[in-house]
Amino acid sequence: MSNYSIRAEGLSKDYLIHHAQTQLNNAQYRTLRDQIAGVASGILRGFGTLGGSGMTHSTLHAINDVSFDITHGEVVGIIGRNGAGKSTLLKVLSRITAPTRGRATIYGRMASLLEVGTGFHPELSGRENVYLNGAILGMHKHEIDRKFDEIVAFAEVEKFLDTPVKFYSSGMYVRLAFAVAAHLEPDILIIDEVLAVGDARFQRKCLNKMQDVGAQGRTVLFVSHSMSAIMRMCQRTILLDSGKVLADGPSDQVVSDYLSGGSSSTAERIWDDPAQSPGAEVARLRAARICGPDGNVSESIDIRQPVSLEMEYDVLRDGFVLMPNMHLYNDQGTHLFTTIDVDPEWRHRQRPAGRWVSRAQIPGNLLAEGTHFVNVSMITNDPVIPQFHEREAVAFQVYDTMDGDSARGDYGSQMGGVVRPMLKWENRRISTKL
Repeated sequence: MSNYSIRAEGLSKDYLIHHAQTQLNNAQYRTLRDQIAGVASGILRGFGTLGGSGMTHSTLHAINDVSFDITHGEVVGIIGRNGAGKSTLLKVLSRITAPTRGRATIYGRMASLLEVGTGFHPELSGRENVYLNGAILGMHKHEIDRKFDEIVAFAEVEKFLDTPVKFYSSGMYVRLAFAVAAHLEPDILIIDEVLAVGDARFQRKCLNKMQDVGAQGRTVLFVSHSMSAIMRMCQRTILLDSGKVLADGPSDQVVSDYLSGGSSSTAERIWDDPAQSPGAEVARLRAARICGPDGNVSESIDIRQPVSLEMEYDVLRDGFVLMPNMHLYNDQGTHLFTTIDVDPEWRHRQRPAGRWVSRAQIPGNLLAEGTHFVNVSMITNDPVIPQFHEREAVAFQVYDTMDGDSARGDYGSQMGGVVRPMLKWENRRISTKL
């Protein structure tokens, strides 16, 4: 038996795009009579053109020479901007569409959830669709019977189980479709961004289930725009750009590359032109940075490591007491905390003019996993005069490697909360008698 679950070799999918070239003959719009006459003349010429317009063609390379191998038990993320080719790749792998060139070899039974409406017959009930999907996967009825109650409980659609799914809301549809795909024990589970249809609670439930599937040694291919979910779920990530594989490697490195756009960094922002930089009469912001424990700019921070929030600014006038401050938000928009400069050396002291750097350090094992955004701000004190407040000046990812030595210990499922401090615990036996 092959060690691979999926082998993609030079996969390409091309689409022919038709463009109509309409000749307007010095008028902005043609009359209906002109259009009909043009169609008739086109038919007589053997072409189905409209109004005598010609047709040009261009080729869209949705995916272009994509190659990778995925071994059994890997949980792999697929990321990329809209139009990068993610959904097309999954459709080719799922045999929904054939590749123009190349070959995809699948080893094992595959279940895929790519978009609302895929895989269910609208006229059949939820119950009937569960059995239909199981049969498509090659399962016997007794195997589906064994999983049926677990599927229904997970999907939370008990009251509507015998209702045709065409009457389901999109959320109900996705819940049942995911439950079927995840519980019928496929060797390979492919999930697209369709989970975004569900509410936040169900999304977390699905992520936990996908982690369980991966832990059971089955392969998961997961497309998402949530870098937090990718970092949590996948140790390996493939980045697509314009239909090509731009990066394939450890998730923290690939996500960092994606967030930086391959050139500039989300963790550093510089205002080279003083005329364009945020500021007022006393202070002007020149840069904001996220730095890892080595002092270098970093978009991805191990949850166990400290991270520094840094602002660089010009003090334009002497004689003012300054209060640099920063505000941290997570990707749900929750305000995690505000930190204000409390350096005793400069509290209540006026700062002379010049270029300054202020830095605040967040200890390791404090922040939870996910994307964090930093607002950078400056005010003067006594009198209080705002100087600048740059929203989401920089951003960074916090990820947990699941090595067991972070605050999660050996717990592998979702952990709630917006911070994750690693607190000191003590245990002692108080009696030997039971």
